[in-house]
Amino acid sequence: MTFAAGITVFVIMAMLYALIKNLGPADVLFLGAATILVVARVISPAEAFAGFSNTGMLTVAFMFVIAAGLRETGVLDYIGHGLLGKVETKNAALSRLAVVVLPMSAFLNNTPVVSMFVPIVIDWCRRNQISPSKMLIPLSYLAILGGTLTLIGTSTNLVVNGLMIEKGMPGMSLFEIGKIGIPYAIMGTAYLFFAMRFLLPDRKELMEQLGESRREYLAEMLVEESCRLTGETVESAGLRKLPGLFLIAINRRGETIGPVGPDQRIEAFDRLVFTGIVSSIIELGRIGGLIPVTDPHYEVSPQLQRGRKLSEAVISSNSPLIGKTVREADFRATYGAAVVAVHRGGQRVESKVGEIRLRPGDTLLLQTGSHFLRAHRNDPAFYLVSDVKEWRAMRRDRTWISLALFVLLLVLMISGVVETAIAALLVAVLIVATGCLSSGDARKSIEWQVLITIAAAFGIGKAIENSGVDKILASVIVDFTQSLGPYAALAAIYMLTMIVTELITNNAAAVLVFPFCLKTAVLFDVDPMPFIIAVILAASASFMTPIGYQTNMMVYGPGGYRFTDFIRAGGLLSLLLWIVATCLIPTIWPF
Repeated sequence: MTFAAGITVFVIMAMLYALIKNLGPADVLFLGAATILVVARVISPAEAFAGFSNTGMLTVAFMFVIAAGLRETGVLDYIGHGLLGKVETKNAALSRLAVVVLPMSAFLNNTPVVSMFVPIVIDWCRRNQISPSKMLIPLSYLAILGGTLTLIGTSTNLVVNGLMIEKGMPGMSLFEIGKIGIPYAIMGTAYLFFAMRFLLPDRKELMEQLGESRREYLAEMLVEESCRLTGETVESAGLRKLPGLFLIAINRRGETIGPVGPDQRIEAFDRLVFTGIVSSIIELGRIGGLIPVTDPHYEVSPQLQRGRKLSEAVISSNSPLIGKTVREADFRATYGAAVVAVHRGGQRVESKVGEIRLRPGDTLLLQTGSHFLRAHRNDPAFYLVSDVKEWRAMRRDRTWISLALFVLLLVLMISGVVETAIAALLVAVLIVATGCLSSGDARKSIEWQVLITIAAAFGIGKAIENSGVDKILASVIVDFTQSLGPYAALAAIYMLTMIVTELITNNAAAVLVFPFCLKTAVLFDVDPMPFIIAVILAASASFMTPIGYQTNMMVYGPGGYRFTDFIRAGGLLSLLLWIVATCLIPTIWPF
């Protein structure tokens, strides 16, 4: 073994150990490993950082912007409500995801599919008080399995097909890989349903991060005719599933309905009285046509709402507001603000919000102008004034624009008129240019840690290639199986590709192992197609580490995962699919 190969193996093993032991952030560890390999002259600086211009990595960045635009305009809320709104259990949610994600991933790049569904799944987990760590790995795995159904399911399939054509072999048809991909995906999906739930972590601390302080507000909301809640039951509307939210009563035409049962149907112009924490009140505000009743001039226009903020203000002991009801205080005229909800420490307020008589220490949740915080920070009427950072106005006036742009993205990707990266860039630019997302929010939406990790991984993959570590390992396996026959060689090539793809990118793994497929076929005097199919499947079978496949890396941070979580959840799945592929491939493509 050369010095370059030795130092490469040492650096990779040290990096994997640090990841397993959670000794540092993934992006720092990957950049550190790439830097050491540059210093050791295994790779050049250009090779180390070439990943930062890789189209796959850039596509991920653009998709973050597109997903943020879909969220800001309410499209993801509508999709999430339609797909998972009435689902209560993990298996039911997983069933819905499987029905949608598998076919979408068969015709679209896996990256945009996962980018779109990550925020939807997290919102569903939050509403149902389920840790995202129970759902995000299955989401990534479904996207990977869906990519094995068609030739265009993943870029790996297209790369291998291109290599076949270069070698004078006939290319594959669109659905040829589906002959093995369908049973392969069925087996993998069954594993997710029946085994995965016992292997995934339950990150309770992540649920706390998704939660809020337990300060409860009283809010009274009016259901307008256009509201999607009209005609739905409380249960089907999802109003019983927001964490920290309780529907106390419904005021309908002067009568009070309470306690409110799950089968109670909501009508237009109902006044819904809630008690809940800030995050849940914010969720209510995202439902179009559901507005606070305390202020008839509450800004509902998306254009005007973008000039407003959500603030908290605590009534002081010498405030002129003391003794007045919320309605009598006339916040609109006095402060240019609308009262959304009221909190009174130590007790639950039962009366209507507009009829509450204010006391010292009451906390008001206000929709305010952009300068309210600066103007009233030192106002003697309030002890404390602060903005609610996580609130922002929905751009619902741009909903159809963002939806049309998303459809454009799908059309461009499926038709192949332009490259995936160009399609994502075009739509991301249009998302900002049409006002679906501000340029500042676009920059904030990008998960830089994910991008840095992916980019640095390309440099490490190049080091494996430059140092010859890949050829050393492949030669050993080919020599070992030479006397055992083509079936053993098929199993070995699948296993080799699967191991390599866990360490580097799936495309790189396929390119590195492809020559050994041809060489092995010549040695055994058989058709190389079974070996090539094994490489296609194994190169996408990255289930044991977050670094081998982009979708795994995309859920790594949001799911609060550790490196060992992927080993535990994906190890048995990888072994199971290895057996399935080894048994089925020779029956579909005989040697």
